[in-house]
Amino acid sequence: MEDKDNSTLLETDDLYQPDIIDDGRELWEHHHFIADKGQALLRIDKYLVTRIINSSRNRIQQAAEAGCILVNGKAVKSNYRVKPLDDIRVVMDRPKYENEIIPEDIPLNIVYEDDELLVVNKPAGLVVHPGHGNYSGTLVNALAYHFKDNPNYDVNDPRMGLVHRIDKDTSGLLVIAKTPDAKTSLGKQFFNKTTKRQYVALVWGEMENTDGTIEGNIGRSLKDRLQMTVFPEGDMGKHAVTHYHTIENLRHVALVRCQLETGRTHQIRVHMKHIGHPLFNDARYGGDKILRGVNSGKYMQFIRNCFDICPRQALHAKTLGFVHPKTGQQMDFDSEIPYDMNQLIAKWENYIYGKDEEI
Repeated sequence: MEDKDNSTLLETDDLYQPDIIDDGRELWEHHHFIADKGQALLRIDKYLVTRIINSSRNRIQQAAEAGCILVNGKAVKSNYRVKPLDDIRVVMDRPKYENEIIPEDIPLNIVYEDDELLVVNKPAGLVVHPGHGNYSGTLVNALAYHFKDNPNYDVNDPRMGLVHRIDKDTSGLLVIAKTPDAKTSLGKQFFNKTTKRQYVALVWGEMENTDGTIEGNIGRSLKDRLQMTVFPEGDMGKHAVTHYHTIENLRHVALVRCQLETGRTHQIRVHMKHIGHPLFNDARYGGDKILRGVNSGKYMQFIRNCFDICPRQALHAKTLGFVHPKTGQQMDFDSEIPYDMNQLIAKWENYIYGKDEEI
């Protein structure tokens, strides 16, 4: 969508990373207005429909109902009356893109589906939301195709759809809400930290402790806005907690299970780097370099072969648990570790036990 009144639009400085709102949601800013000094009292749905191209009053009301219209930093309903100098932002749970979402016949690995929700096992390499450089070929495009004959599901309606996200090069389980009530219920569970989420990761370096907890505020890096970082105690970043269990130490790497208590952007990747164990082949956080091991040509070739086997950060969202929004039943899902990570783990095990001829 484009804005009709460019004189009152304030461009967001970053469309590629979300802002973290006070209630814990991570949202991208799509539109930003400052009401004029002489602004007469006017319902916010009427105010915005005259300023955002290709919008409708119904769509704006849906956004307000979903808590996506903020005035002076707080969510408002569609009957809120705009006042002079109000700071108005329209935010969404996905990055800004210029066109409507086009349904695309992209295969979905559906683990479970009913009238309220859908659970999918996302492969590595699939972007979740359309955004800069990825306007098609995303999970949301696949969902639009999957629901194309469902008159009750609108892929552009912020009151339904993806409840949480995982990174492009992370594989694993995601839940999608098919109704507004389901998204509200599931969203509250994620916010209240009552969901169960476990990941499996291969990290650089042997773990000294079998079990541990990493605590540290996570926020956008002041040096590189495409990276997140752990800040010292204080007001910077948002509280984040990751619990880990060492499944197996493999001399120069370790296979770990991580359980999220919070859900910050890149949380496991950032927390593991913070304690000196970046994820294997995580290019953004330095794991795509040889960080442990012997200085020999054979070992370097072995690592390059490992990178080729699993050409992404070795991270998989293995389990997901939540309470069904309608039945109240506990729903628990488990997924197999994907082929590329399994092959990577097997190669390291062969190396440790002397079965790999390359070493």
